[in-house]
Amino acid sequence: MVVSDGKTTPSWPSDEELDFMRKKVAHLSQKNAREVNVVACPYRICPLGAHIDHQGGVVTAMTINCGVLLGFVPSENGEILLQSGQFEGELKFNSKDPQKPIENPEDINWKSYAHGAVYALQTGGYDLQKGIIGFISGVVGLDSSGLSSSAAVGIAYLLALEYANNIIIPPLDNIFLDKLIENNYLGLENGILDPSAILLSRYGYLTFMDCKTKQPFHSRFAEQNKSLQLNGEFGFKILLAFSGIRHNLPKKRGYNTRVAECKAAAHALLLAEGYENSEALLCNVDPSTYEAHKGKLEENLAKRAEHYFSETKRVAKGRDAWACGNLEDFGQLISESGRSSIDKYECGSKEMIQLYEILLKAPGVYGGRFSGAGFRGCCLAIVAVNCADKAAEFVRTEYEKAQPELVSHIPHDKRVLVCEPGGSARIIFPET
Repeated sequence: MVVSDGKTTPSWPSDEELDFMRKKVAHLSQKNAREVNVVACPYRICPLGAHIDHQGGVVTAMTINCGVLLGFVPSENGEILLQSGQFEGELKFNSKDPQKPIENPEDINWKSYAHGAVYALQTGGYDLQKGIIGFISGVVGLDSSGLSSSAAVGIAYLLALEYANNIIIPPLDNIFLDKLIENNYLGLENGILDPSAILLSRYGYLTFMDCKTKQPFHSRFAEQNKSLQLNGEFGFKILLAFSGIRHNLPKKRGYNTRVAECKAAAHALLLAEGYENSEALLCNVDPSTYEAHKGKLEENLAKRAEHYFSETKRVAKGRDAWACGNLEDFGQLISESGRSSIDKYECGSKEMIQLYEILLKAPGVYGGRFSGAGFRGCCLAIVAVNCADKAAEFVRTEYEKAQPELVSHIPHDKRVLVCEPGGSARIIFPET
């Protein structure tokens, strides 16, 4: 166990995981294991604020106690040499080589994110004279699962390259460097929720990011009721249930289509109010303007706008519920977010919706929704501590009945996970 912000937190990564990473990199680089640094980038969940970050809304996030590890040593000549614990092959290139954005989404693979990190730093004007020799590994079975493993990978490479080149970049600036990887290099029109969560989270707090002002703030759990925090522990755990549906989000343009629909709704509403010169984002539409003109929107655009404005209200209510430790209200808001994502944002699939509905019936679950974009991956739930294992078994059993074929492809120990809140991304240096 380690201590952060005065609280006891579950230790991640473990000493065994760190030893494994250091030995892999020592073998790859012919260096001593005591020279190997390890970047730890946790996976994230978004309890509230689904699909509104790209519209400048306020989103919430926290990390969990597992994620991506990147062991590395700097290379003096700019060489980048990488291997993966989950994918075959080896990546070799030089940090000084100019990088160009990927034109065909089908070309995206595990190697793309390292190229993307170099691209982002080059675009930001940073001089990369040194490279890295490293080994990267996430949790087997959790990539492409809706926990933002892609952002965790991108940030891991950014932090390693920055350290190797003695470049100091504040977390807020790294958020936008990761956005360059996702938006400009990979071609995914997402917002800043994922990197904000990974870089800014604090154990015991819910991170809020105002995606319009780019300002984060944090709310401590049960700030108004310290009795709900016993021995540094909280009255909830995080349940993650996996659907068995996986794909690479940049290759699926349904995500970008909905972003475009949100912008089209914003443009129509702003035009109706005479603000045609304002940027077409829903955060620039006053709620009164939305109420006055929402009836003029085409059906799909009306649904996207309704999701945005209702989700914005849920985030505001969720802050109060979290701060006073009202898990019943907080959970209900999460479930309402999930239903709006299905009905109004129209993401998900038959299988994901089945999993979501099973999750809500599990004992001790306060609330749940899709994790990530919702087109594939997993669902998340906030569950009472004393019911977490029972709820996990219920979801595991019921979803296997509903989707036996999909479940058969998920490792048994990864079908449903019980997790705890985590901290932020960091570099772990060898003990001297």
